[in-house]
Amino acid sequence: MPELTEILFFAAVLAVSGVLSGLLAGMFGIGGGAILVPIFFHVFGLLGVPEEVRMQLSLGTSLAIIVPTSIRSFMAHRARGAVDMELLKGWVIAVPLGTLIAAFVAARASSVTLRLIFAVIALILAGRMIFNRASWRLGDELPKNPARFLVGTSFGILSGLMGVGGGVVNNTFMTLYGRSIHQAVATSSGMGVLISLPGLVGYVIGGWGAPGLPPLSTGYVNWIAVVLIIPITLIMAPYGARAAHAMSRQALERAFGVFLVCVSIQFFVGVFS
Repeated sequence: MPELTEILFFAAVLAVSGVLSGLLAGMFGIGGGAILVPIFFHVFGLLGVPEEVRMQLSLGTSLAIIVPTSIRSFMAHRARGAVDMELLKGWVIAVPLGTLIAAFVAARASSVTLRLIFAVIALILAGRMIFNRASWRLGDELPKNPARFLVGTSFGILSGLMGVGGGVVNNTFMTLYGRSIHQAVATSSGMGVLISLPGLVGYVIGGWGAPGLPPLSTGYVNWIAVVLIIPITLIMAPYGARAAHAMSRQALERAFGVFLVCVSIQFFVGVFS
């Protein structure tokens, strides 16, 4: 068992991550998971959680925290009239379906595989955001069904395997079809709701009875971390949404990209060191 001073230090680190994840949820529509997952992975490791279940636990716990954060962020963006509700309604089945598939896969994949998936996707998307050009377009209108349904399902799978709210993929998707980064961010906050709720259920079921889980865990969700971080993220998300609408498109995209690069490097170093 770790010493009391260690536990307090871990709690302080988690609290800081809660502040950052709440701001990121509002600013980038990503639900904060992209920062919570790597922090959880290291904190759970220091607490003695076996590597075999550590990444899955980090992903599931992140998605559980994203539930209220995404709802709060979505409400803040919707109040500004920036959310594409038509797109979200078209994904109400596709995105949750993909997320449940991801939870099933994650329960059977290795920790190293999940970390590499996280890092590779984050790095690809970072390149798109940092080096974005206005000429980079796939079209002027978002795809129609069945292509749109398949896109939503794939986004659910990728986000579920990364423990994020979907902004990392949806922001890129919408801007490639001529939508503003501000509308993409706002819509991604709603997508986070469609991902986090079924993701929570999927990771609880997928990790039910798994060995080596820390106390107060239900499947791959640790409720100590959830209870500690959720209040902080709920408070900070509206401030992030306000900051997003005050920034230029270029600044918002580059900030998002640099953040993803840092996260990706951190995971690559962890895998190959």
